[in-house]
Amino acid sequence: MLLTAAELDLFTELARQPVTAAMLAQSRRLKRWPLAAVLDALVAMGLLEKRDHLYRCPPEVTARLSADSPDSVLASVLHAADLWEHWSGLTARVAGGKPGAPARLDYLRAFVGSMDVTARPLAPRIVAAVNPAGATRLLDLGGASGTYTMAFLDAVPGMRATLFDLADVITLARERLGKAGYLDRVTLVTGDYLTDPLPGGHDLAWLSAVIHSNGAEETLALFRKVHGALVPGGRIVVRDHVMSDDRTSPRAGALFNINMLVATRAGRTYTYAEIEESLQQAGFRQVRLIQGGESMDGLVEARKPA
Repeated sequence: MLLTAAELDLFTELARQPVTAAMLAQSRRLKRWPLAAVLDALVAMGLLEKRDHLYRCPPEVTARLSADSPDSVLASVLHAADLWEHWSGLTARVAGGKPGAPARLDYLRAFVGSMDVTARPLAPRIVAAVNPAGATRLLDLGGASGTYTMAFLDAVPGMRATLFDLADVITLARERLGKAGYLDRVTLVTGDYLTDPLPGGHDLAWLSAVIHSNGAEETLALFRKVHGALVPGGRIVVRDHVMSDDRTSPRAGALFNINMLVATRAGRTYTYAEIEESLQQAGFRQVRLIQGGESMDGLVEARKPA
């Protein structure tokens, strides 16, 4: 019910004004009876209110699920709708089938928006744990719309950043960073980190929620590229689920591993030992676990020899 309501953007519509099912069906070109059934179910769930045949979105739901709200998590719900399609193929995947991966622009916008919703409350605490003081050139690899880039720039006023991501994502990043007033400190670079060279000259490389999308060989190749993009003495920090040796904790990481199974070719969550080994093979030294975490807030740091 929630995913369908989000895909139809019902919460945004009903936050603006109360309407009947017939009115909403006509304006949105939907089928009246199925729409009414969904609306009534949402009322039963406590997500909508109904009085005199009029449906409305209550303020507490509007704040989180209307696209017009600055605190909306609607993008995360839309991303969950796409994950619903992925997870329905889990049985076939275990039996040897291939993962599905929607390439639609609306999927990408929901995915990037969902990453921002997740990152915003975490970013200041995560950046503080990284302790970027003294760094001058940040490489935010797969930086999405720039949530962590902005957090690093806020923490170190003299820092400049390079945000590297796919072309469609860079378009979203330019919109967001421009509105927030950061474009004078950020260089946006379009590319695929698996196939394209990385810009060099950085003393801090940030890989946030990146390695879990790739297999072990791809991760090693990526670490080697990052090593080449750093100046001597520069450091890499990886943020991701960092799994226990038996791979059963943190619990969120064990479940997220299934998400990678159904949505990627070879992606997975990694143990600290696996991350450490790959970093060392790529030429890094002084590998250490800055912190573990329950919700993809594990941090692993390593340095390029001076």
